[in-house]
Amino acid sequence: MAASASDDLLGDFLADPANSALDLTTAVDRCSKALGLQHSVVYLTDVQQHVLIPLTGHGPDLDIDGSLAGWAYRTQSLRVEEADMGGLTARLPLVDGAERLGVVAVLTTTLDAVLLRRARVLASLLAMMITSKRSYKDSFVSRTRTEPMKLPTELLRAFLPPRTIGTAHVVSTAVLEPAYEIAGDGFDHALTPTTLHASILDSMGHDLASGLATSVTLAACRNARRTGADLPQLVESVDAALTRWLPEQFCTGILAQLDLASGVLRWSNCGHPAPLLIRNRALVPHAMEKEADPPMGSPFAFASEPRTVHRIALERGDRVLMYTDGATESRMRNGTEFGLERFVDYVVRAAAAGELAPETLRRLIHSLLDSESTGLRDDATILMFEWKGPQS
Repeated sequence: MAASASDDLLGDFLADPANSALDLTTAVDRCSKALGLQHSVVYLTDVQQHVLIPLTGHGPDLDIDGSLAGWAYRTQSLRVEEADMGGLTARLPLVDGAERLGVVAVLTTTLDAVLLRRARVLASLLAMMITSKRSYKDSFVSRTRTEPMKLPTELLRAFLPPRTIGTAHVVSTAVLEPAYEIAGDGFDHALTPTTLHASILDSMGHDLASGLATSVTLAACRNARRTGADLPQLVESVDAALTRWLPEQFCTGILAQLDLASGVLRWSNCGHPAPLLIRNRALVPHAMEKEADPPMGSPFAFASEPRTVHRIALERGDRVLMYTDGATESRMRNGTEFGLERFVDYVVRAAAAGELAPETLRRLIHSLLDSESTGLRDDATILMFEWKGPQS
């Protein structure tokens, strides 16, 4: 099909308001045809990022660590191979901003520069379609779950942001396990034109009440942040909310703000393990170890001093790692603790290998799970952000 004819068909498809209500399978088929592509299949990652599950079409789940589609997902790169029935199959990552959603497999007779461009256009369109619909399409959500989710987890996940966000200046990514039973852990990250806001949280207990405490903490942070509150006021808002609504609960955590232009990081540590700084592919010892304030909530109501805000200047390429204690207290099969040293070594080696930040955390959380013989001893959440510096 000529380029102009294909462009006209795609334009007609996008301009027709009726097409915005199409089911995804029909939309994928019509978009593919409009772009002159034979056939396309969408795969979404499951909650734990183990497999790619076909959302359109038929076929088996694909192992992320052992398939060509998984390679495209892990590296966020194009992979092309000869198709079984003739022609070529191009596998392209589905990425919304910085968030990895899955992969689209595109079947075509040939793949020149024009068709490759159309395949990339299709992948971009599908990523936007999926992101716009998955908040209210239960079929998308249930399809990517491999087991039932506990009620406290369902509550908490409703408040969580995408796993990964980013710009040309910064990328922030997080994982948490056990994915279907987590209750007290949580994370948040958000971007403004000037600032990355990032936080990691761990509420007391492992039940619905702890999930409520983390949810209230997330809501209080966002409410204050969206009215222009600075970091100390964010923490005060959480203290006030927990003390008023859940006085028996408290929450440890780190709330941080990164200036995207200067790389100055400010953070408040509320009874939580200290963040870790990785620079030039090595841990900077004690760089962010500061005396922690009391946990957020009613414990701080009796404190006489205001919250402490710490500062550090990041360098280009620095990675900051925040975690809950379940990530380091997991047990190896021989009974030994996974430990902070092994935890840090994994991230350092991944950075040295040039691994993307989201892939580093995916593999790290899987290594924690694979090292277990009886499951995690506690919720394990990891958040890492990398400052790339201002654009030159």
